[in-house]
Amino acid sequence: MKILVRGETMHTKFHSKSIELPPAINRLSELACNVWFSWNDSAKSLFSAIDPELWEHSGHNPVRLLMEVQRPVLDALAHNGEFLNKYGTVMEQYDHYFRTPTWFEQRCPEYAQKTIAYFSAEFGFCESLPIYSGGLGILAGDHCKSASDLGVPLVGIGLLYKKGYFRQKFDAQGRQLAESAACHVSRLPIVPALAPVQSNPPAERTPEELYVSLPMADRTVRLKVWQVQVGRVPVFLLDADLEDNSSWDRELTSQLYGGNQDVRIAQEILLGVGGVKALRALGIAAGTYHINEGHAAFLSFERLKEQLDNGLPFHVALEVVRASTIFTTHTPVPAGHDAFPLPMFEYYFSRLFAEYPHAKAALTELGRDVHKQLFNMTYLAMNTAALRNGVSKLHGHVSRDMFRAFHGNIDVHEVPIGHITNGVHLQTWLAPELKELYSRFLPETWISRHTDKEVWKSIDSIPEESLWSVHLTLKKRLFAHVHANLREQLRRNGMPSEKIEAVQTFLSPEALTIGFARRFATYKRATLIFTDLDRLNRLVNHPDRPVQFLFAGKAHPADHSGQEMIREIYRVSRMESFRGKIILLENYDMSLAQSLIQGVDVWLNNPRRPYEASGTSGQKAAMNGVINFSVPDGWWEEGYDGTNGWSIENHDHADPWTQDRENTESIYRLLEQEIVPLYYQQGPLPAQWVARMKRSIRTLAPVYNTDRMVMDYVNETYIPSLQRTQLFADNDYAEATKVADYKKFIHQSWHHVRVLEVNDTPPRTLNSPSGTTSTAPLKEVTATVRFGPIWYQDTAIELIHYEERPDGWHQVVVPMEPARQLGDGAVVYRAMIPSHLKHGPHFSIRVLPVSANFARRFEVPFVTKF
Repeated sequence: MKILVRGETMHTKFHSKSIELPPAINRLSELACNVWFSWNDSAKSLFSAIDPELWEHSGHNPVRLLMEVQRPVLDALAHNGEFLNKYGTVMEQYDHYFRTPTWFEQRCPEYAQKTIAYFSAEFGFCESLPIYSGGLGILAGDHCKSASDLGVPLVGIGLLYKKGYFRQKFDAQGRQLAESAACHVSRLPIVPALAPVQSNPPAERTPEELYVSLPMADRTVRLKVWQVQVGRVPVFLLDADLEDNSSWDRELTSQLYGGNQDVRIAQEILLGVGGVKALRALGIAAGTYHINEGHAAFLSFERLKEQLDNGLPFHVALEVVRASTIFTTHTPVPAGHDAFPLPMFEYYFSRLFAEYPHAKAALTELGRDVHKQLFNMTYLAMNTAALRNGVSKLHGHVSRDMFRAFHGNIDVHEVPIGHITNGVHLQTWLAPELKELYSRFLPETWISRHTDKEVWKSIDSIPEESLWSVHLTLKKRLFAHVHANLREQLRRNGMPSEKIEAVQTFLSPEALTIGFARRFATYKRATLIFTDLDRLNRLVNHPDRPVQFLFAGKAHPADHSGQEMIREIYRVSRMESFRGKIILLENYDMSLAQSLIQGVDVWLNNPRRPYEASGTSGQKAAMNGVINFSVPDGWWEEGYDGTNGWSIENHDHADPWTQDRENTESIYRLLEQEIVPLYYQQGPLPAQWVARMKRSIRTLAPVYNTDRMVMDYVNETYIPSLQRTQLFADNDYAEATKVADYKKFIHQSWHHVRVLEVNDTPPRTLNSPSGTTSTAPLKEVTATVRFGPIWYQDTAIELIHYEERPDGWHQVVVPMEPARQLGDGAVVYRAMIPSHLKHGPHFSIRVLPVSANFARRFEVPFVTKF
């Protein structure tokens, strides 16, 4: 894969929109069509300088800005020395970005020409491209940005939602109104993808816009392929809004997470199957496919079809696909995974099954939930990916427990699902003022080295008054954003002018300000703080130490419980005792998120544990010096060290009512006894509070960022997957065939495996010179195993017992060694264990198939225990 050099990507020429500009500044169109501008403060400042008011009105969309600004303004800027100097500086930064050797080139030069295909149902790059709903999309966008910064040869695949998610408004009663947010593609930083030119020489033909078609149910759907350039990383978006398609099919890519199950399964077919077809049409032969949540798992069907067309048997084709697939799950509860009725699934894939009738049963089994008789997308992803991971340490454990049944009779910690904790893109979410401050005290190369913990030790050298001064500046900017948001709410709902003007008196910059902003889902418990309004009133209206709260977030239009939470917050915010001190903001988007996570003092997060897979808003807050106050769930369970924030007390095994009561009491106690006193105890410069801000930044910023996260994906999944893909493809798929045949043989023959006998020898008695006796600390245990047609060295025989440690009981695995072979094909194994253990009550024997060519232990779900 060729690294992008200005306008060129690996397989296509990236072309910017045709915007007529004066020659002296004509590269502004190129800059506007690369989302790189969104994480470069100088580039954003450059666009703002063209027309500050229009820049704000455009939603920070540089393409729309350049299309709508008056030509005389551009002509004047082309002769303005100050603007030209700024333009030259930004373009030099832009060119330098692409010329600079990257981490991946230096770390993995032998894989620089490979391609990793990253599939996601949503991407959140910037506010001017609203094709995201929340955390999953923002994470995917940050993943691509860090992949670009690090030079990882990644391409993204998604859908182009022309109506986005929805624009949120509140009516006068606090009801959420979901307003369609139509996107005019001509005014977005996005261009049609071009089909590779096949003629020789290429210049003889003009590249054509790229379209692909795919069968779905009883029809064919045609898709247009669009391209978003994210620094070095191209992201291809599929669009069904074409005249060739039926009116129903045209709407499939209109809105994110809209419609019924028919719409959802059709969207996921477009994403998975259509995405693979788009890559093929672009000439991109990806070495690894990363499924970011189960929505895209149908990509494995298209890839299996390709391998069947190449003549591979199904079981070999499946191993080829598995070897090159990575699956990241983000959902900690079974109900959160997409699943479709089997008749619906069969209808949408009827043409595939008609073409490959012999593969229908095997394809269906890959996703079939035998208990519910549904086709489960997460099951499909699990069964077609060799490498799987959750998105935090705790979520990895939750996922292993959830999918334990996939892997036979094994301990939960042995389930082959790892974890890579989520992060956030530092240059997107860190306030410009803090970047400037950090640059004065951290090493010169701190931005490119921000995963290095040593770099962040210099945070302690920042003068307390300097950090606090910047924080107050960001807080005041947030309040200006809040006031504008509230004025628009009131104006639209017909409030009198005096009430609109009164908004300016809301909030005090000196008061402790707590922020809560995320999707309004019931498990996130946004209204938990309202459990005791009298106690809340004493906090909010304390004469010397007042506390104020800011809330923001969207509820899915079909989530009525989430919408009721919004109405409850709105109702409380309108009470006289809380008016202007508890505030609900509308239309939570990237712009509002940036203001909140940069400007509040404390970031509150109180989900019901363990339902928060990771969460990333607190990570954004932490790098900006905002202190976290959270239930130990998701990333905070591993990020909190006792000094860098506050942890809300939680007991996992309590019933929901008890957990709510205990969490509420902990929230109020910590606010009253620790957080509020610490904030107010030292006058205008709260030195101890600033010290905790520094501790939060120093311990969390180098770890919870997407550069570290993407490096982890490279080291733990991308490189191993690329290696395994190559191994399985070599010599006409010889290794894939060997592994597939071995697994098939194990499936057919494992019933022969039997543990015939366990000989639990009593421990030896030891005699001392003094005449006393004692029991030997260890004893020998033997087990006799019969394998049938399976070679004994293709198995592992292990003795399992448990030992108590300070944090609970832990499984101990003792490998058993072959001692002798018996005449009937059985083998006797032996091991030494603590002498007090007895077979049955204390230990058991297990047999499992093994192979050096497995991607992981327990790759086949056969474990015989005795």
